[in-house]
Amino acid sequence: MTDDRSRPARVGDVHELALAMPHVTVDCGSGDNPVYQVGGKSFVFFRNPRPDAIDPTTGGRYTDVIVFWVPSEADKQALTQDEASPFFTTAHFNGHPSVLLRAARVGELTHTELAEVVQDAWLSRASARRPAAWLNEHPPT
Repeated sequence: MTDDRSRPARVGDVHELALAMPHVTVDCGSGDNPVYQVGGKSFVFFRNPRPDAIDPTTGGRYTDVIVFWVPSEADKQALTQDEASPFFTTAHFNGHPSVLLRAARVGELTHTELAEVVQDAWLSRASARRPAAWLNEHPPT
């Protein structure tokens, strides 16, 4: 029997994991892309194709970029510095506490790794008391 948490992540997991966090609302961004929010602050959203995220081979805009907030610049660097990492950033996001991930590369993460990124995104955007309560119920392992 395999552990479901170690399986490759799927795009549907992004939605499920974001919705599983407390006090989450979903707005529709431009192009009807979902924007997951806590306390009116976005923590995960599906981005429209933009000129700063392009396929280096074709020059076409990526149509499947997901944005995740991160707690700090150090966390951002940890996720994006390794060229093998599926996470990336663009000049548009310089100084912004977030990382990008193409939906086409979600499967390079395990479900557990994706859950950690979504939870960290939520924790970084929720009010001070909400993360404290959630962490009390879900202590780090």
